[in-house]
Amino acid sequence: MRVLVVGSGAREHALCLALAADPAVTALVCAPGNAGTAAVAEQRGVDPLDGAAVARLAADVAADLVVIGPEAPLVAGVADAVRAAGIACFGPSGQAAQLEGSKAFAKAVMAAAGVPTAAARVCAGEADATAALEEFGPPYVVKDDGLAAGKGVVVTADREAALAHARACRGTVVIEEFLDGPEVSLFCLTDGTSVVPLLPAQDFKRIGDGDTGPNTGGMGAYAPLDWLPAGFTDSIVDTVATPTVAELRRRGTPFTGLLYIGLAITGRGPRVVEFNARFGDPETQVVLALLETPLAGLLHATATGTLAAHPPLQWKDGAAVTVVVAAANYPGTPRTGDVITGADQPGVIHAGTRRRDDGAVLSAGGRVLSATATGATLAEARAAAYALVARIDLPGGQYRTDIAARAAGS
Repeated sequence: MRVLVVGSGAREHALCLALAADPAVTALVCAPGNAGTAAVAEQRGVDPLDGAAVARLAADVAADLVVIGPEAPLVAGVADAVRAAGIACFGPSGQAAQLEGSKAFAKAVMAAAGVPTAAARVCAGEADATAALEEFGPPYVVKDDGLAAGKGVVVTADREAALAHARACRGTVVIEEFLDGPEVSLFCLTDGTSVVPLLPAQDFKRIGDGDTGPNTGGMGAYAPLDWLPAGFTDSIVDTVATPTVAELRRRGTPFTGLLYIGLAITGRGPRVVEFNARFGDPETQVVLALLETPLAGLLHATATGTLAAHPPLQWKDGAAVTVVVAAANYPGTPRTGDVITGADQPGVIHAGTRRRDDGAVLSAGGRVLSATATGATLAEARAAAYALVARIDLPGGQYRTDIAARAAGS
């Protein structure tokens, strides 16, 4: 199978690593890629948001399967262009990807499907936002309705800060009741009818230890979550994933690809915090590290409507932890162009990197690297991930020291 992966982040590097290890994959191309993907895939230049260009590239490399990693190309309809060219594509249509592209759309789908989620109001101006903040009270949850690279959400007890974020958002905002309790990420593969869940994982959104500071795209993750009750995943498939997939199919916009369900485990039971339309970063790093089933056939079955016939998934024993190393000033405007050492260690997954002509790896984004390790226990995986971090030198780099600490009993 010849596979084209579209994107340039850690998610795409993790996907490329898993696909490169699959004997069924005879050729692997990543476009545009990064310094890490270049070690396992042919690099090709492309604008990921240009559907026609991606479709042409897929035809040029004779791809049997295109895997679109990031959310922006999906919302832009790039998967539609690839499928229109007669090539199998892993990723939802532009219309179905509005499940991530518009939080207001996602709330409407959840309401129609009977999915448990936070009460919310869609606000079109400051007066609406002020009224919603008064209605729900602190802690205030204010979300940009559109894509914001994981940084469009503010959770704060400061009413003025909440209102300031609402003003700064483009167009409408969604203001919700606060959901207490730990958060869980569940990835579900779906071909528009069948749903196959992957392992639940937990990520860490805030920049600082102890969940302090502003939200980021994610500073680390671990799996599995041994503290979840028996039957948790099946219950979420039954009450969230399957009804959502059925509602989108009923609307004439079937969802195929990866349905990411972000959950809060509240005192009233699980509630959906958000949907994403693709693999999440950094959870992908730990989930794929534990997946024993070859990835290419699984993604191809999802893309071609044959997921029900795919054999049950197989998982490795043990646990996985990933720790994100971010650039100076992230999640603000990151400093780039710093030389990184230790980036080519096995287990280091690249995100915002590029390679200089002399071979040096340079920082080229906010979240730069993910140090990912497995172990027989969560504590062993955590120790191994932080040992990788200790061998990375990124001037001004920052990372959390408490990823998976509580779950590992550290």
